[in-house]
This record gives sequence, structure tokens and C-alpha cells, in this order.
Amino acid sequence: MSKFYDALETRPHAEREAALLAALPRQIQHARTASPAFASILADIDPATITSRAALAGLPVTRKYELLQRQQEQRAQSAFGGFATHGFGPQMPRVFASPGTIYEPEGTRRDYWRMARAIHAAGFRTGELIHNCFSYHFVPAGSMMETGAHALGCTVFPGGTGQTEQQVQAMAELRPAGYIGTPSFLKLILEKAQAMGVALPSLTKALVSGEAFPPSLRDWLAQHGVAGYQCYATADLGLIAYETSAREGLVLDEGVIVEIVRPGTGDPVPEGEVGELVVTTLNTDYPLIRFGTGDLSAVLPGDCPTGRTNTRIKGWMGRADQTTKVRGMFVHPGQVAAITKRFPQVQRARLVVTGAMANDQMVLQVETTETAEGLALQLQDAVREVTKLRGEVQMVAPGSLPNDGKVIEDARSYE
Repeated sequence: MSKFYDALETRPHAEREAALLAALPRQIQHARTASPAFASILADIDPATITSRAALAGLPVTRKYELLQRQQEQRAQSAFGGFATHGFGPQMPRVFASPGTIYEPEGTRRDYWRMARAIHAAGFRTGELIHNCFSYHFVPAGSMMETGAHALGCTVFPGGTGQTEQQVQAMAELRPAGYIGTPSFLKLILEKAQAMGVALPSLTKALVSGEAFPPSLRDWLAQHGVAGYQCYATADLGLIAYETSAREGLVLDEGVIVEIVRPGTGDPVPEGEVGELVVTTLNTDYPLIRFGTGDLSAVLPGDCPTGRTNTRIKGWMGRADQTTKVRGMFVHPGQVAAITKRFPQVQRARLVVTGAMANDQMVLQVETTETAEGLALQLQDAVREVTKLRGEVQMVAPGSLPNDGKVIEDARSYE
């Protein structure tokens, strides 16, 4: 029995990159033709020219708040703000709602959300029963996992959320091979089983998502006989990356093109630097091009020790939206980027906000080898012009700023 879901996971880097970049202009053309939103967003783009990552990086990033805004503005014409390529009917069996409210379509394609790969990597195999404790109402998580499990050839018990005692009873009687859901709810179920004096010997593996999965919780599950693996997915994009038995980061899914950009911009960062995950999906029903997830991560060097050859990321490392209110005015990462783009001498920058309540102070820390006083004065002027606020400038050596993806650090004290 293969430890890989399919041959795509082990293909050479060059072959994968060539396939993705060959699909890219076709997807952009399709998005411009079939999606009214992208017909507008990409109106001036010639899809035939987008055949490299450098060309892709020149396209605008569409962020979640823009998707929500278009949905709200165009609700009378389309529930999806013009991003979906189909309307209600046989090509769209389900519609889901995520907080916002943002509506997401589900198409008819087998394993629509591409979750089978992550479920397989977590150890599940054809013919097994999976106890699925993701929600089946409003949000797509339950359906995302169920359709992936079905594609893998598994049977699913739709446990949903809540009712831990009944969850334990069903597990004891049906003897599922494993669990899918949030890690914290699995812990509650196992604790409830222990309190009830009910053994769950069949429950040996789990695929968890939807919240942080720290090593302490992973180890706690292992001590209770469950090997838990995590995946990273969103309601807009489906699967983005998944954990393997190597437990060294998350391997990217084969059906997405992932970039990591400096927060507030669409500019890719060097490998290893923390930035915002921007994803282009090859889903023709909902063709999101350069969709900003708002989540931070970084690329890990090298291949996965399991033999999978796709790029690995560190996993979820926080949120990219660092917009901060200073002296009653909002300052956002895009403004920091606008300041630094004026000065090629600046390699990286970080705006640090300090002070107690009602006494905010801003310092723009910049990595540069130039120490002339004139540069600092020019940067101060740029800070005031762009943010409409006064701020100091501090020159630091290249490589001095933390590699945590923060462009704005709120270090104020509210005690």
C-alpha cells in the first residue's frame, strides 16, 4: 500500500513547476472570461504573458475584505460578488457561509476541496470509517472533509460538533479508525471517554485543523493512543498544505500556486522570510487569482523526508493584518511599504508603536547600510506625509529585525 496519495507528490520540482505555470495562463483567461469580478480586476492583463512566477507577482492581490466588499455590493446580482463562474443549480449543489458573512460555493467535482491528499497523509486508507466532527451547518468544514474522505474510499460518520457523551457512545459502538475535526474537541472527547470509563481502542489517528495544534497537544493525544496530524485549509481555497509523518512543516497541495509576500504588498519575500500567504487556485468554479489569506508563514528549505517533493511551509505563524490605530488614526502595513519603496537603500522596515495609553510614539526601524543623517530625515518626512503622523527613524544593520512577518509592532502598554 503506497504511502503517497498519487504520483504527483513525488514528481521532480521542474516537472511540477512547468505543469503549474502551463495551467496558470489558462486559469487567468478562464477567470477573466467566466468571472465578472476578475474580468474587472484583470481587465488590463494579457493572460498569455503570465507564464512565470515573476509575471504572476505583477498581478494585484485580492484580499478577503475585498471579496466581502464585492459580495455585499453585488448581492442583488450575485451571492458571490462575481467571483464564482456558476450560478445556483446542478453545478453548485451547496452554498456555505463563513463569518463576515462571506458565501462560498461548492461544485460537483470529485474531492472539490482537494482534502483527500491530507486525509491520506494522516494515515487513513480505503475501507475505513472516519468520525467527522467538523461542523456541517453554515461553514464548509464538514463537507470539505467528508467529500475528501469519500474520494479516498472511506465511510464517514457525520458527528458534527457538541454532545461529547453521544460522540463517545458512537465511537465505542462503531469503532472508527480515526477522527477528523479540531484538536481541542478531540481532547474533550477523549477526556469524556475517560470520565465515562469507555475505552476507544480503534481510535488511533486524527486529521485536525481549524485552530492551533501545539506540540504539547500533539503529545497529549499521542499519550492517549492517537497520532494527530494537521492540515491548513480555508473555506475560500480548500486545502493549501498538509502535515506528513516527518512532522517537518507542511507540504503544499498539488492544486495551488503559493507565494509568500511582504504584508501590505504583493511583493514576494526571499525563501525563509516570514510573510503573507497568497494563493492562486486552479479551481475553475471559483478561480481565485492571487488571493491573500491574511495568514503568515515561511518557506522551509529542502524536501520532505517522506519523499514528497513539493515546497514546504512552516505552517500558520499568525495574521498578516497588523493595522494599528495610532493617535486616533489607522496605520496599516501598506503605508509602511509605500514609505520604504521610496528608498532603495532600505532593505526591510518595521514600524514600532510604543507608549502608554494616549501617549503613542512611533519609530520606523529600517535595515540599511547607509547611515547618512540625510536619509533618516527624508524617511521622517515620508512617514509624516504617508501616515499623517510624526515618527522617529532608527537605522539598524541588515538582518537585525526579527523574521516574524511583522511590519507593524504594537508594543504599547495598556496597564
